[in-house]
Amino acid sequence: MITLIEQIKHGQIWDFHGGVHPPENKRQSNQKAIQPAAIPAEIVLPLKQHIGTTGQLLVAVGDKVLKGQPLTKSDALQACPVHAPTSGEVVAIEARTIAHPSGLTDNCIVIRPDFEDTWAEKLSINDYLSKSPEDLIDHIRLMGIAGMGGAGFPAARKLQTGHNRTEILILNGAECEPYITADDRLMQERADEIVQGAEILKHIVNPKLTVLALEDNKPEAIEALKTAVMGKDGILVQVVPTKYPSGGEKQLIKLVTGKEVPTKAIPAAIGIMVQNVGTAFAVKRALIDGEPLIERVVTLTGTTLKEQSNRWALLGTPISFLLDKHGYQPDKKLERVIIGGPMMGFTAPHTQIPVTKVTNCILVPSKREIEPSHGEMACIRCSSCAEACPASLLPQQLQWYAKDQNYDKCEEYNLFDCIECGACAYVCPSEIPLVQYYRQAKAEIRTRDAEHQAAERARERFEAKKARLERDKKEREARHKQAAENRRKAMEKSGDGDALAAAIARVKAKNEQGSAATAMKPAVAAAIAKAKAKQAEAASAGNAEPDNSEMSKLREERKRLARERKAQKDATTDSSASDSATDKKDAVAAAIARAKAKKAAQQSEVPASESDDGDAKKAAVAAAIARAKARKAEQAESAEPAENVSSEGDPKKSRCCCRGSACKSTQSLTTGRSPRNRRRR
Repeated sequence: MITLIEQIKHGQIWDFHGGVHPPENKRQSNQKAIQPAAIPAEIVLPLKQHIGTTGQLLVAVGDKVLKGQPLTKSDALQACPVHAPTSGEVVAIEARTIAHPSGLTDNCIVIRPDFEDTWAEKLSINDYLSKSPEDLIDHIRLMGIAGMGGAGFPAARKLQTGHNRTEILILNGAECEPYITADDRLMQERADEIVQGAEILKHIVNPKLTVLALEDNKPEAIEALKTAVMGKDGILVQVVPTKYPSGGEKQLIKLVTGKEVPTKAIPAAIGIMVQNVGTAFAVKRALIDGEPLIERVVTLTGTTLKEQSNRWALLGTPISFLLDKHGYQPDKKLERVIIGGPMMGFTAPHTQIPVTKVTNCILVPSKREIEPSHGEMACIRCSSCAEACPASLLPQQLQWYAKDQNYDKCEEYNLFDCIECGACAYVCPSEIPLVQYYRQAKAEIRTRDAEHQAAERARERFEAKKARLERDKKEREARHKQAAENRRKAMEKSGDGDALAAAIARVKAKNEQGSAATAMKPAVAAAIAKAKAKQAEAASAGNAEPDNSEMSKLREERKRLARERKAQKDATTDSSASDSATDKKDAVAAAIARAKAKKAAQQSEVPASESDDGDAKKAAVAAAIARAKARKAEQAESAEPAENVSSEGDPKKSRCCCRGSACKSTQSLTTGRSPRNRRRR
């Protein structure tokens, strides 16, 4: 039985499902040689130009940089460093619009070139065969090489994933997108260097076969590559039919090997690795020449340009600078700048967007060249999209679920198998922008998954913290217990054990007294016990409602005792208040009596010669009354509190001003006769 590798060597070609044949429009730009790069007045370098993480800044505003100097660094394989495309000065590190379908901004390093183009130290590895694959992969990572075919996946990460598990290495030169000819011209002019890069990749991953695959619409490139691989063992050129999107990774694998990459898997899972021919060329320059990835070939095409061709462009060059170099005259009716091809590209918001590692084409068509969309119409369910889909998906259902934001269904229908080739939108008679729906749904799903992963990590951290605190608590308790045991043993040895035992006994006795004080009263405990017994009897007899009369009586008794305690407390409060008021009134009455007695004594001292006999009798009577009042006042001061309470209890006596026994109004009330009547008698 012929093996797969033998079939490939014999020129066996397979086919993939779907695909379309749009107008190629390649001859406008592939007839001229690649033009050299030019240095713009300003270079804008986004910190992230690939799929992966952003590196750490190594420069600051005002720093002088040299050509090829690293501007960022990272130890992760998922990050590609950024290097200075030319020498100059860092004038800003700020947010600028980047080449992305969203049109959003990102942090960028802005360099003002000095036009001297002074190189930094080059780090080359000429004798790469003597180096280990790990060292070569790390060198490729430090040189900032990402996939040059448009996806931008870090080359070092892909090489590390396929190391020691790759049987077939495919270099992708299909370049199926209309208008784009960057790889075509590169293969025509630098075929030897591409093959040299293929040999380096072959040394790293050690495959059984290396295939340079390209479409049959590139005869010059095919001839150049076949010439370059002559005498190279294990490397062959394979020509595939021209059909869009044959340049897709999974589609090219199907064409060359007949194998299909499983859903949610990578080519390394089936022993295959795919690298772009531009990536192979960049690998050669990184190892042999010691030059990092600081420039790439860009196709400038469209009828609004006076000259359509390919040009070497420094990374970070504004698109407007390149368009001016090629005589750009915007269409007055519809000005459009498309980054990428007409199938997978996106419209840029303005021309100040910089060139990045994945910018392979700048298309500026006129209105007649590419007619604009007339607007989305209702789906007529013609199934043309399903027939054209190269990934054998159901674009119609995916669009419905994406529009309804039913992302679980999108994943169920394998949304992430979509390569966003645009074949479905190309054949849609209703002009539905299907790819835009898919891109938005993918972004939402990635955001949702990232939030879920963050929440999961937070939960794991919380549980780890909780376990750590519990572990610390147990360890602390164990230490305290051990310390107490050590102290007890030390006290027993030193003879202080009896004192410790006595102290412990006192503490226990105190705790028992406190618990006894708060214990339930016997009567209450007995009543509760009776109630529980009756409840148990009722439950055993099947009665739903047991007899709670005992508990009711107990509650009534507690309420009665509480009322009595409250009444007793209120009476005690009133008695203390009345005693204090009585003491104050008695003091006032005694003071008044003393004043009256003093006044009477003064009146009794008048000389007898100054009054007649009647006056003498009146004076004697007044003196006797005064003495009697004084005695009464003294008795009132020394009277018992009970007498004060009894006198205060009479409301009529309480209204008397003197409150004494000599008060005439009081005497009249007790005898029923007024003082006037007594004098008459």
